[in-house]
Amino acid sequence: MESVVLKRSKLVRYDASVERRVFSAPMMTLFAVGGALLTGALSQIRLPLPFTPIPVTGQVLAVLLCGSLLGSGYGMLSQLLFIAAGLAGVPWLAGGHVGVAALLAPTAGYLVGFLAAAYFVGHGTQAGAWGRSLQGQIVVMLGGAGIVLFCGATYLMLTMGLSPWHAFVMGVLPFLAMDVVKAVMAAMLTSAVLPKYKR
Repeated sequence: MESVVLKRSKLVRYDASVERRVFSAPMMTLFAVGGALLTGALSQIRLPLPFTPIPVTGQVLAVLLCGSLLGSGYGMLSQLLFIAAGLAGVPWLAGGHVGVAALLAPTAGYLVGFLAAAYFVGHGTQAGAWGRSLQGQIVVMLGGAGIVLFCGATYLMLTMGLSPWHAFVMGVLPFLAMDVVKAVMAAMLTSAVLPKYKR
């Protein structure tokens, strides 16, 4: 007879393969397109700052939501579609940059961070039931936001010749508080709708 501990572990373990069977690949791709549109819509929320070339936007919130709700692969696909559309001429990237200019802009490092963060958040969410709890989602979301800031600051340091401290001051410090708020908001939304138990 199975022990109580073993039974409980089976109850709380989330089987990600069940979710993958719910929606077909074309449907998940459509959701990824929706995620790209959401990211583009929230990128229109822009607050320029006088002491850094990086504006405050709503993009990070969308990236975190896409990673958690779509999973690692399709979450990253949503951001790839968002970036590809911007490179193709859709004027929704931060700063209004389009085409190759977007890759040369100071914000380009954050775009790389969007891809990595969406994958990280999706992977953390798919790892188990705890990752889908409010506490787990907060941890995962904060990690995703940190990845975006790290990639953005690293790009500033490498392309603008900044010291690590100045890259931190320009690319991380002004956004820390808001990104923590975005991470908590995203965690509250996703933990409320994501399944917690094996079906």
